[in-house]
Amino acid sequence: MFELKKTEGRARRGVFNTPHGAIETPFFMNVGTAAAIKGGISSIDLKGLKTQVELCNTYHLHLRPGDDIIYKLGGLHKFMNWYKPILTDSGGFQVFSLSKLRKIKEEGVYFASHIDGKRLFIGPEESMQIQSHLASTIAMAFDECIENPAPRDYVKRSVERTTRWLQRCKDEMARLNSLPETINKQQLLFGINQGGTYDDIRVEHMQTISEMDMDGYAIGGLAVGEPTEEMYHILDVVLPHAPVNKPRYLMGVGTPSNIIEGVYRGVDMFDCVMPSRNARHATIFTWDGIMHATNKCYELDERPLDPKCDCPTCRNFSRAYIRHLFKAGEQLGGRLAVQHNLYFYNTLMEKIREALDEGRFEEFRNEYSQRLATLVDKADKGK
Repeated sequence: MFELKKTEGRARRGVFNTPHGAIETPFFMNVGTAAAIKGGISSIDLKGLKTQVELCNTYHLHLRPGDDIIYKLGGLHKFMNWYKPILTDSGGFQVFSLSKLRKIKEEGVYFASHIDGKRLFIGPEESMQIQSHLASTIAMAFDECIENPAPRDYVKRSVERTTRWLQRCKDEMARLNSLPETINKQQLLFGINQGGTYDDIRVEHMQTISEMDMDGYAIGGLAVGEPTEEMYHILDVVLPHAPVNKPRYLMGVGTPSNIIEGVYRGVDMFDCVMPSRNARHATIFTWDGIMHATNKCYELDERPLDPKCDCPTCRNFSRAYIRHLFKAGEQLGGRLAVQHNLYFYNTLMEKIREALDEGRFEEFRNEYSQRLATLVDKADKGK
């Protein structure tokens, strides 16, 4: 399913063929947690924003509207009117974030709903059943996302349990895909590498799960509080042990600079709420760096958010207008900003792929990795 077309150093350029279409790699997944991009962006909008894949969340959709309802309505693709690939997170990270409301046992995790406090249980089999109901293109295995830092003994035990859970996920997915009533009988399953910040545990776990022949492999438990350089170090240590012929997914990452550095180290897939979340708070990603659209220096600025961008927002609206919308509390401000940031991220991936195709990714990295992390507001104040 995964065709590695070429490499430049450790960076990889490929095509990932899925039941819902081919995905050009490396790529970024726009996060529609509850089957919608926050900020008023519809599936119709995403088609014009260069989106290849949308990510939805098992935990949230299990609670609302209920995976059984989505199943009765024909699965997520029909429910959302989005027929390109969809990846569903297993719910493991949400359970991690509910640390005060959960209890982890061998059979799975008991926890309380963040909505109404109702007691719930999700284990490997339940996660697979929910994701099968959702009928996503790619399902993620149920794992424990470990806090960083965590005691070595605990991390070791947790990783061993996550491996046992992965086998249970694989067995249950095979059973579900064989049932006549299953919507997507070709649903793919990714395993997740864990191990905190312990190099040897990370490597051993990747070697173990690589032997299980999953459809792809994710690096989990990063970007949860550890320094950025520590995250890069883990990627340097672990990715050489990941299968070459399977896609590699860095979960929950990140900034444009993080993405460039992840590709440099051999990552194929990324997701993060950052472009939409930051946009809703008027933080804009541009090809010259990061800007804050509510700053007074943009009060009379007739330029688009990014003169180098041709997204629908930049083609039609000024910085002055978007600043006004945010200051006035108009929802349109957030929608236009989200639209721009998603387009920017997808264009970033497009440019990364072009650089890899042309053998100049190192040059691209040198030009943009640091530039995209700088603040442009001070420079704009002098204009």
